[in-house]
Amino acid sequence: MTALVAIETILLVLLSLLVAGLLRSHAEILRRLETIGAGVGDPSPGLDPGLPPARDHDTSAFDVAGTTLAGDPIKVAVRPAGRDTVLAFLSSGCVPCRGFWEGAERVAREGLPGDARLVLVTKDSAFESPAKLRDLAPSGVPVVMSSEAWERYGVQGSPYFIHVDGGAGRVRGEGTANEWPQLVSLLRDALADAEATRERVDSTPERLRRADTELRMAGVGPGHPSLDGGRTGG
Repeated sequence: MTALVAIETILLVLLSLLVAGLLRSHAEILRRLETIGAGVGDPSPGLDPGLPPARDHDTSAFDVAGTTLAGDPIKVAVRPAGRDTVLAFLSSGCVPCRGFWEGAERVAREGLPGDARLVLVTKDSAFESPAKLRDLAPSGVPVVMSSEAWERYGVQGSPYFIHVDGGAGRVRGEGTANEWPQLVSLLRDALADAEATRERVDSTPERLRRADTELRMAGVGPGHPSLDGGRTGG
């Protein structure tokens, strides 16, 4: 009887050690998966903490060079391009990207705020299925397979969007979104804020100094009849 109790005790100890080891292994696996997959295909409203923070507005933009879905070389110039560009970094295996693939044609047709053009960017064929991308690709919207673009822009997950100022060749803004209406709204708000900032700058004394300079160059100075509001000579 004593030997049986001893055996049962030993078995319980071994079982406890085995369970503890399994729990530790499971926790380690989850930790590594979380590290590897941070920010991939898991968007949240606003900027995902797993994605790179918005860069300074003075950050230069990069032209997007890669291949088409047919394997032909393609390069999309974004600096200076004369118009703004929204680079949508999507993936064929990203579940939250599905809605962006499906709605891209409509959004491009209706137009983005600021008359920005839309360009879809995926990784190279080593990471994507060209056949699946051909099924997802919208009509009339350029799709560029370019892992280099993901690396140069520091994109770590999808869906992710970068707004490029075409005139300045600079990154104007970036972030993630859950659906097209949210992205369009954020883009419209950003453009409105930028316009309001420009208007505030134009209303400063610098604007008055520019006006004085222009008047002097036109021969209009203090005492000029055009400045008295029509009161002279009455």
